[in-house]
Amino acid sequence: MDTKLAGVDRARALALFATVVDQGSFSAAGRVLGLSPSAVSRAVDRIEERLGVRLLLRSTRALSPTAEGQAYLLAARRILLDLDEAEQQIADQGAPRGRLRISAALSHGRLCIVPLLGDFAALYPHILIDIALTDALVDIAAGEADIAVRFGPLADSMLTARKLGETRRVIVASPAYLARQGTPLVPEDLHQHPCLNFSFRRAEPVWPFRREGTDFALSVKGRIEANNGETLGQLAASGVGIARVGAFSVADEIAQGRLVPILEDYNPGDVELIHAVFVGGANIPARVRAFVDFLASRLR
Repeated sequence: MDTKLAGVDRARALALFATVVDQGSFSAAGRVLGLSPSAVSRAVDRIEERLGVRLLLRSTRALSPTAEGQAYLLAARRILLDLDEAEQQIADQGAPRGRLRISAALSHGRLCIVPLLGDFAALYPHILIDIALTDALVDIAAGEADIAVRFGPLADSMLTARKLGETRRVIVASPAYLARQGTPLVPEDLHQHPCLNFSFRRAEPVWPFRREGTDFALSVKGRIEANNGETLGQLAASGVGIARVGAFSVADEIAQGRLVPILEDYNPGDVELIHAVFVGGANIPARVRAFVDFLASRLR
């Protein structure tokens, strides 16, 4: 059995000593390590001889670390943890693995991100996918998520952003609503209609338009607001009013005829950019890179 320890390197010596202290005896440590109690004892003797200090107090009943042994144990655990993390990081670069925490907006996440997760999981069976749908901004730099999918202009930060796509805006109403209330033919007609707006806009609700090459904004009013486009689209499909939302959030309703685009001749063509935001750099985990690449290829 001694031959197993003939070439023990320092990392194995650290692990062996930590196992002895954790198990409380040479025999218990030997069972864990696949060594005889005497082989474990001699290995500890060699560590003590090399360091020139006694690390363990031996008795017939138990082993206990000396002050030097306690210091050696703390250092051993720290070094072994660093080694594990380094190896995991290197392994990540070769084969994506580990927990991937994703933050996405409610509507876009449900309609566009979640349907893709099955394919991604099949491609990368060693990645555990943890997705949270929320319109609140998570702090990527503070480690609250690995990747966030965000809309609109991005604030200056040290984070890396990759464009995933963009979505145009569309004004929609249900056929039943238009039959009942009439179809707006010019933007100013919206003053006679209840408009459904986003609740997170602090300024007075205005919708942009373009007429004969000139852009202008029109103030609209309504008595119902929501924090996501999918809800506004659902309200519009129910005949409650007229909404201006991202086209992705009402694509199915338009295709099914439950919603109709209106005032398209005055659509200014504005788009909202969609980005994946994450901590970049040379040490970006392979699971993060893999998911960003996957989203970029599918969402475009």
